[in-house]
Amino acid sequence: MLAVLAACMPEPMITAPLAPPQPPWGPQPPYGPPPLAPQPPAAPTTAPSGPAKIALLAPLSGPNAGLGKAILDAAQMALFESGNDQLTLLPRDTKGTPAGASEAAHSALDAGVKLILGPLLAPEVEAVKPLARDAQVNVIAFSTVTELAGDGMYLIGFLPRQEVVRVVGYARQRGIARFAALAPNTPYGHLMADALRESAASTAATVTKVAFFDPSLSDLSTAIAVVLPSGGAQPAAVEAGNIPAAAAPPPAVPSFDALLLPEGGDQLKEIARKLASAGLDSKATRLLGSGLWDVPDIGTDPTLDGGWFAASPPDAQQDFERRFQATYGREPPRLASLGYDAAALAAALASGKSGPPFSRDAIQNPNGFSGVDGLFRFLPDGLVQRALAVLEVEPQGNIVVSPAPQSFQDFGY
Repeated sequence: MLAVLAACMPEPMITAPLAPPQPPWGPQPPYGPPPLAPQPPAAPTTAPSGPAKIALLAPLSGPNAGLGKAILDAAQMALFESGNDQLTLLPRDTKGTPAGASEAAHSALDAGVKLILGPLLAPEVEAVKPLARDAQVNVIAFSTVTELAGDGMYLIGFLPRQEVVRVVGYARQRGIARFAALAPNTPYGHLMADALRESAASTAATVTKVAFFDPSLSDLSTAIAVVLPSGGAQPAAVEAGNIPAAAAPPPAVPSFDALLLPEGGDQLKEIARKLASAGLDSKATRLLGSGLWDVPDIGTDPTLDGGWFAASPPDAQQDFERRFQATYGREPPRLASLGYDAAALAAALASGKSGPPFSRDAIQNPNGFSGVDGLFRFLPDGLVQRALAVLEVEPQGNIVVSPAPQSFQDFGY
């Protein structure tokens, strides 16, 4: 297995030494990263002498155990791929609950950790934040609930608002000025609709229609009627044989040039089909997506072809997925990469090159860090800022139509 890992080892994603593999948490299959022999002491640096302890808080049991274990595996892979001996990873099971997260944080802090990675869910993060703050230990959490950021709590998760800002900015560059949204009636859906309004206003564009639907119901006719005038069948739907040509009225003429659909999975595909049946011509009206579109099978539904969405640069992400598959014998869930980048970030911080190890100054390095999900940095308010690409959905695979910025000096959004 050591040879397998070495064969798929990439160039360092973050320009700092990482750490060797750690003892696996709980029972592990034989494909886990093997321990290395003890290494000779490193030359003195600005980092503290001896390995620094960092904790990874994740749901290693409970309903989200699969994702939690994948995040842990990815973190161990990141530390192994560096070959550095300056970190010791202490995994702790949050059990997916606030009480479990509190217990895990107490255990980690009692062990003397210098940094906490995780937890995953917002209620867990809320439980951990005051404990870490009182102990003066910074946290790199996987949540996206922005209200929890700040005061030593940094969120490395994918923030939906930034995805909207990026894709709307690109659409404006392509001459699109009228937007609409059809979103789930959930906090996430309302956040995305608000982000669309803000992004449009800041770029002298307009939002002509916004409709919300109940994601638990199959009947979307009321919400669709809000954004589309009556009548019409999409020509593409007729061409595909989904609607008989003789029965197809002329296409509807919407009051917008792009429609944001912040939904994913089968629900997204069903919505796209119903919009086509209601008269939306996706060749004339651009569909816009969110991070929920960042899945391998997004191009299998022809009604989504040509749609745009913002996401991490795909090349490094796909390379990570191949290495994870080769190491652990299974495909990683999409969020597993957060565990990799968080652990690689911890190793960069341990080097002391950006400031005192694990300090806020080091975490808030304005030049940022480069990981498998692209370039990112943390702002003083605790929120992550990511360099996102814009992808276009194609049947043969998504294509990058607007590359991610290569530095934060290149940021235009």
